[in-house]
Amino acid sequence: MARSEKTVKTLCPVARSTDIVGDRWTLLVLRELYMGTSKFEEIQIQTEATPQMLATRLKSLEADGMIERHPYNEKPLRYEYRLTEKGKAFYPVIQALRAWGETWCKTKKEGIAVRYVHRKCGHEVGLDNVCPVCGELVGRGELDPTLSPPYAKERDKRHKTFKAAKSQN
Repeated sequence: MARSEKTVKTLCPVARSTDIVGDRWTLLVLRELYMGTSKFEEIQIQTEATPQMLATRLKSLEADGMIERHPYNEKPLRYEYRLTEKGKAFYPVIQALRAWGETWCKTKKEGIAVRYVHRKCGHEVGLDNVCPVCGELVGRGELDPTLSPPYAKERDKRHKTFKAAKSQN
């Protein structure tokens, strides 16, 4: 039984959903997984979560069946995190938050942070989950992302800052 079924005493699907994904850190972890980031340290760098906070969110997502751990190194034992079918099915929610954020939380001058191209027909999808050219409903696995130069620079800066701080410890 998933954590949400144990702790939420309601039939409301919104309440049950927010029990699983209702905080900023969990949503940022999922964002990273959809962007192809799968290792703990890389997720930590891009979410800027503390190791304890990230470990807690990953354990919760795993307990709720959103992600699975897979070992990629034996000594020391290290895991990568992969979305399950349940986790992949959450993508339209992240896409809706992205579209809403691009529309209402930024200036036009900032531009779109990530552009997605429909792999099948080669056209940009924009902020929707329907390809405007071929009319197909597209999932994350059917899209190729391109980070805007400022967003790519922001992510790279986080990575370099984290690595520099780690090398000084």
